[in-house]
Amino acid sequence: MDLISQLRAFQPWNEQEDRDREALLRLLENGQAFYGREDPAHLTTSAWVVSPDRDRVLLAYHNLYNSWAWLGGHADGERDLLSTALREVREESGLENVRPVSRDIYSVEILTVDGHEKRGRYVSSHLHLNVTFLLEADPAAPVRRKADENSAVAWFSLEEAVSASTEPWFRQRIYSKLNAKLAGFPPRRD
Repeated sequence: MDLISQLRAFQPWNEQEDRDREALLRLLENGQAFYGREDPAHLTTSAWVVSPDRDRVLLAYHNLYNSWAWLGGHADGERDLLSTALREVREESGLENVRPVSRDIYSVEILTVDGHEKRGRYVSSHLHLNVTFLLEADPAAPVRRKADENSAVAWFSLEEAVSASTEPWFRQRIYSKLNAKLAGFPPRRD
């Protein structure tokens, strides 16, 4: 299913998701949402990685933002954003066995990114047109940091995951929402 169809099928959780979903659809339908990062508004994907019992969340300490945060990255031309989210989690955490709880979109966000230096070059301020997926992994599996992007990777309780972030808007509007939405995804008992 293409991204426009996925977004049309997506049921917003709150007003933020409703408005961001509508804006994403307008951009995509007008050919203005881009899969490459050269444009000032481009597609990204994030993952809310939870334990099978839904009690823990995996975060990375992102060097760029100096904060504990979800995992994810740029589409970089890839049209399958779920595959991109899975790849990014594997690259950023070292986890080998990570799987979708659902193949459906979990959340949508339009995120502002201030101008910054990356690998010695200036990156202009831009928008991340973000699609989030709910993934799960075993907290007992080994994790490792990706030195050029993060300085640590760790599991947190749901509450700790929210408070670990130093970004107030993410704590209040994104991470709290992602945790609340977990109620619709019962724990897996294998």
